[in-house]
Amino acid sequence: MADVWEADLSALFVKRLGKSAAELGNSEEEDDCPDIWQLDNGDIAVIGRDLTEHYGSRLPQGVTLRADERLIIIPGNMLSAAKADIPDA
Repeated sequence: MADVWEADLSALFVKRLGKSAAELGNSEEEDDCPDIWQLDNGDIAVIGRDLTEHYGSRLPQGVTLRADERLIIIPGNMLSAAKADIPDA
């Protein structure tokens, strides 16, 4: 069975969604993670803490992770700050 979606490894970062971690008080350094970025193909890159091992055994029923996927956690205020930059479906 073929995957419906695969990441485009040639896509480039074009626009931060929301505010930087430093602007939100989630980091003391300007270039420290976490972050949310739109890629030039419309996909979204999320930079955060890899907590796959911690949460992997506690996923809700029907939620799975492929071997090449990771569960990433970002601060809630970061996603809220990005809301204005995320288009409606």
